[in-house]
Amino acid sequence: MTPLDGYPLEELKLIYRLLHNQLPEHMALMDSQMLHDLQTYLQQQASKDGIDVSLHGEWAAWLNNLTA
Repeated sequence: MTPLDGYPLEELKLIYRLLHNQLPEHMALMDSQMLHDLQTYLQQQASKDGIDVSLHGEWAAWLNNLTA
């Protein structure tokens, strides 16, 4: 099995955005360990890029590739 750091970051962001957008219709995703692990990994990567992940706007912009 490939660890998360073995996948392209853009692919992981896309998968996270798609899953996160499904939360209202699929509340079971809230308890998904995989989604939690993916979010944690992405937040670590964003922090390395200088993003304050506690600020929703910065985090969302990074996830959507809207940062410079």
